[in-house]
Amino acid sequence: MNPKENYLHEFFRIFFANKQLVKRVFLIFAVIALLLPLVLKQSFDITAQVIVQSKKLSQGDATTSLTQENATFVPPTLSDMETEANILRSPALIRQTISQLRDKGEYNPAPGLFARVVTDPLRNLLINPLREYVINPARQLFGLEVDPVRDTTLDGLTEEAIDKLKVETLPGSNVISIIYSFGDPKQGTDFVAQLLQNYLQNRQELQSIDLPQTFYETKKLQYQTRLDGLEGTRLGLLERVGSSDPKEEITFRLNAINTEEQALNLYRDRLLENQRWLDYLKANLGNASNARFSDYTFPYTFTTTVDKVAFEDREIKQLGEQLTNLVTRYNNDLAVFQPGSEPMLLTREQITRGRQQFLKVVGNRIQERTNDLAVIGLVIDQKIARIAEYKERIHQLQETQSKLRQMDTEINALHTAFSTYAQRFAESSTARLLDNDLSNARVLSPPFEPTEAAFPKPLLIIPFGLLSGLLLAIALVYVREFFDHHFKHPAQISRELGLPVLLVINDQKALPNNPHPNWTVPSFLHWMRN
Repeated sequence: MNPKENYLHEFFRIFFANKQLVKRVFLIFAVIALLLPLVLKQSFDITAQVIVQSKKLSQGDATTSLTQENATFVPPTLSDMETEANILRSPALIRQTISQLRDKGEYNPAPGLFARVVTDPLRNLLINPLREYVINPARQLFGLEVDPVRDTTLDGLTEEAIDKLKVETLPGSNVISIIYSFGDPKQGTDFVAQLLQNYLQNRQELQSIDLPQTFYETKKLQYQTRLDGLEGTRLGLLERVGSSDPKEEITFRLNAINTEEQALNLYRDRLLENQRWLDYLKANLGNASNARFSDYTFPYTFTTTVDKVAFEDREIKQLGEQLTNLVTRYNNDLAVFQPGSEPMLLTREQITRGRQQFLKVVGNRIQERTNDLAVIGLVIDQKIARIAEYKERIHQLQETQSKLRQMDTEINALHTAFSTYAQRFAESSTARLLDNDLSNARVLSPPFEPTEAAFPKPLLIIPFGLLSGLLLAIALVYVREFFDHHFKHPAQISRELGLPVLLVINDQKALPNNPHPNWTVPSFLHWMRN
């Protein structure tokens, strides 16, 4: 193969050299693609979905007690879902559905092409007359039972519905998908709706346990009486303790005890600290009262620290500073004046009054601290009593909670049994009705009448038909070119014969122009011929 060969040029040469064949093959397929949506019979897809919530294991009879073990619901397995799908696609259920709809006059499908052309004439012309005029007389001659001529219309409709009905379980779920392809959307929707209704009704009848009505009424009265007694006892316990929720109140009381104990520890620390300071102040007050005349002030500033901030007693501070100044001045003047002189006597009198006033104020402050200690002691006693009250209340609530827990266990067990009873009672009472609200299977998506046909789809058939026609025409051209061994261009002579090409004379005959107006039938026919 020549590597310098222009494949695109070769493609267009072959294409335009055989354009007439390409036109005709393409137009044939174009006509077929345009006619197919008109010729093919329309088919509508009616869809629905059923969800199987659980598998019911029914046990027990009228003589056994109604407990949770007598009606157990477990998640469905893959085999259970396949069983449900087989029930939906069973011929008996489909035949029952078609028979009901035909009795109502709501299911009269038009026969298909094969049934119109082959099946019905064959049955009418051969099978039925052969049975009626040959087989049955021969059986009568030999004394055998005559085979009656049966109406096989229902059998044919059933087989046709089985072929058109698609029932499958969605992967990894407990949902069953139903798709029914039918020519009439209304009749198909009615068929799927009736099929689901019959499925749920038959399923309900299979799983129900029919027990006498009096048994259910008796059990219901017993459960209600026992439940009322337990609820009344529980309510009495709550009323006696004066609480609607003991557990929540216990939590609240424990938090309160924790808070009170933290505050109690703080008050005890304050009591111990203030008691030590009070003893220290009383001892120093006694020393200060017996101190010498010329001694300096009290050895405590009465500074109070609150939240790491110091607050000084201004009155004590001022009196202490005045007394210090007086004592200092007295000691200084003692080196100048005589102890019995008038200035010294005056200063001593001022020191005496200042010292008495200072000690009086200090005594008042000590009295205040003594009262604070008494108040703190009362607060501590009150908090201890409050904590004891909380603990007593918690103990009372815990006892009640223990009794309530026992009551709740019994009530829950009774509720479980009662709910099981109520479900089975409702199932039994509605076993012969169409209402399937208490069944463990539900119609997840009911069927609805479609507005567009699922088949044929012109928007898919026409483009793919045109594309297929074009590709087939090109393929036919290449097949024709493959088996055509004539020389098409000068390069083939040199390549095949090894002879040089001296002269090439082109065909000067021009193609005639289209004499007809554009976009007319004669113009199109002229384009097809050329």
